Parts: sequence; structure tokens; C-alpha cells
Amino acid sequence: MRMRNKYKKPTTFPCNAGSKCSVSIIVWTLAGFLLLLHFFSLVNHKDGTSGEIELHISHNPSFRELVEVEEENIQIPPPRGKRSPRAAKRRPKRTTTLIDEFLDENSQLRHVFFPDIKTAIDPMKDNGNDSFYYYPGRIWLDTEGAPIQAHGGGILYDESSRTYYWYGEYKDGPTYHAHKKAAARVDIIGVGCYSSKDMWTWKNEGIVLAAEETNETHDLYKLNVLERPKVIYNDRTGKYVMWMHIDDCNYTKAAVGVAISDYPTGPFDYLYSKQPHGFDSRDMTIFKDDDGVAYLVYSSEDNSELHIGPLTSDYLDVSNVVRRILVGQHREAPALFKHLGTYYMVTSGCTGWAPNEALVHAAESIMGPWEAMGNPCIGGNKVFRLTTFFAQSTYVIPLAGLPGLYIFMADRWNPADLRESRYIWLPLIVRGPADRPLEYNFGFPLWSRVSIYWHKKWRLPSRWSG
Repeated sequence: MRMRNKYKKPTTFPCNAGSKCSVSIIVWTLAGFLLLLHFFSLVNHKDGTSGEIELHISHNPSFRELVEVEEENIQIPPPRGKRSPRAAKRRPKRTTTLIDEFLDENSQLRHVFFPDIKTAIDPMKDNGNDSFYYYPGRIWLDTEGAPIQAHGGGILYDESSRTYYWYGEYKDGPTYHAHKKAAARVDIIGVGCYSSKDMWTWKNEGIVLAAEETNETHDLYKLNVLERPKVIYNDRTGKYVMWMHIDDCNYTKAAVGVAISDYPTGPFDYLYSKQPHGFDSRDMTIFKDDDGVAYLVYSSEDNSELHIGPLTSDYLDVSNVVRRILVGQHREAPALFKHLGTYYMVTSGCTGWAPNEALVHAAESIMGPWEAMGNPCIGGNKVFRLTTFFAQSTYVIPLAGLPGLYIFMADRWNPADLRESRYIWLPLIVRGPADRPLEYNFGFPLWSRVSIYWHKKWRLPSRWSG
């Protein structure tokens, strides 16, 4: 008689003796197969479109010039004479670094970071072969021969007039400190506006939102703070809406301000200020998505995190939806753009007027989660890359007809004389696989790498017509 072995373990894979295979195994196998198919379809879709862009870039000589790495070799000179008191406090008894030289208004290298008027970009001159070249860090003149004043700004493309409008802080005033421990500042003059058909020749359209000279209770009173103005157009209402950072001289108000106009050149009527969603708000930006929904992104909780949320349909207020992102990462100066359905954001660290390392973040949904992708800066030298080329992000300009190519807008702040701060416009290219694993999910992302290339001199491909 055959005896059953009571100690024998039952077989569950691949089959029980004398029974059918496990239904659950079949279900999970099919589910895994379908997931793999979905994954490969996503990869092929992304790779197909990215491959077209890669081919376009590799066969275009103008594009190839933009991705060539340009190095910098700046030698620190021996000390000469007495350093400024502020510089001496910053670096007592230690080796001088390139960042020290940048921050020292008496440095012998001052002309390297802030070239004088002799080298200014003047679009009204006969520039010959130098026409339409950008020179990051040089003074940039408008059509009247005056230095452009549009700091911390952004670009609006007006489709009806096929014109670009550049809005920014008009800082053409003396730099001073409100009190001993206060940051360098310039009294509010207003928001400057410049117009262009080619993004190289800029006409001064004047102050489109002016300071309040006498009413000390007004948000725009000249002794307060107005920073990072951005303008978007509302297709439904036909209004141009400006959002900006509003603060007092001690940066304790921490609010956003809203203004509105019937025309891109103003004048803008100031409406009000508030702390969005009940949170403090400092560095901020506005992003208008393809579907017409606009979003406010701002540094909050003492700059320890960013908040993002949609605006109301008229763009005049925030909705009650908000998401906390980059929590505990201490990022500011957000600049958003969208490429092949993926959202990207460039941010800076929080070091006041001093430069620091940029980071790029990406997300499949604008509300997050946002993944860190690392430092996008390429070229210059190590210090250039770790200081975002001695500048801070403010905006990213999409270029119609040039997929994968954008303009990275940044400010090279001059805290000794803020009106002498410079513009750093550089090519930003989205191409190639990401080289950093995901933080919140397993594996590497499907989106592409973001690179900002340093150039002393560059221009857009000749096929771009604006």
C-alpha cells in the first residue's frame, strides 16, 4: 500500500500534482507582459521624437556650434592695494577664490565679469558679421543707445503683433543699504518694457508699471520691493496680466502683486497684493500651459520649498489648489518650460546676491512629483558651472521652429551697483538620455537631459526668423 508523506511540502509552481497551473501566476504574468509593452511603447515614442531632434541638431552646423564646449581659464592676480571692507569680512585669512574676486568691487578682474561700455552690444551700429550675436555679461543697449533695464524679467510673445516683449525690474538708480544688515537695494522705479521682432534689437517702451512716490501705504511705494515681474496674456478676457514679488525693505511682507492692462505696453493698473494660499511668497514666476491654464510658482516657508498652483480662469488670483514641491531643498528663482509633454524647471540656491549652483528638475505633471536632474551647466570651468556662470535663472524662452532649443535667461547681479547688473543669455538644449536616476521612482527617467552651454559669443541658427 502506498503511504502519503505527510512532511512533503505542496508544490505551487509551476503546477500542483494532478491540478491546473495557478490562475494567479497566469494573471500576474499577463499583467507584467502588458506593462512591459506599455513601457517599450513609451520609450519608442520618446526616442522617436528625440531621435528626430538629435538628427536635426547633428546635421545643422549652427546647432553644432552651440553644443561645442567653450572653456575659461581665468588666473587670479596677486593682491594689489587694499580690499574693500565687505570683501575683507567675507574672506578673512584664506586663499582668494574666483568667487571672492567676483564679489569684490575692487577686484582687478572686475572687467572680466562686468565689461565696460566700450564693449557694449549696440544693435544700431553696423556690426557686420557680428550682427545678432549675444555676448553674455556685456552691456546691452536699446535702440536709443541706453543700457537695457529689465532685470529678473521674462518674455511675452504677442501673437497678434508677432512681437516679443521683455519685462523686468528697472534698476537705474543708486544702490544703497536701508540699514546696516540690510541687503543691497535700489528704490522701486517700476517695471521696464522693451519690444523686439528678433530678440536682439530692443526698443524701450518705457515704464509700464510705475512706483508710488508719496503714498507710503501703497505696495509700490518707492522704499518697498518689486521683483521678478512676469506678464501673460489671457485669451478669454483679452487682458495682459502681470504678477510680481512684492515686499517691504526688510523682506517681511513676502507677497505677490497683480496688475492688469489692455495692451502689452501698458500702462498696467495695479490691483492688489496677497500671500498666495496663505503662505509667504518671495521669488516667483508664472507659467502658461498649452491648454491656457496658468500657474503660479513661488518660494515659500522661508525659501525652504516651492509651492505651485493654478490661477483662476481670468489669471487675477490663485485657485484653492496648491502643491508643495522640492520640500526642504531651499531653491528659488524658478524658470519653467515644457518639452515633448514633460515639464522642466531651472532653480537656484538661496545665497542672496551671490551666485550659486543651478539645478534642473523635471515632472510628467506640472503639479509633481518633481525629480532633480542635476546641474545643467556645461563649459566655462568648474567655478563657472558651480555658480551658473556667475548668474541666477529668471526665465526660459521657447523658440518656435527649433525643437529642443531654448534661450536660458539669467541675471549676473552686481550688488555693489545693481543698475550695472548684466544679462546672461545662453543656449539651453534638451537632448540625449538623462544621466541621473529618479529620486521618487525606480530606475532612470524617460525624459531627456537639459544642458546650458557657456559661450562668450553665440547666436541663434540662421533659419530662425523670430
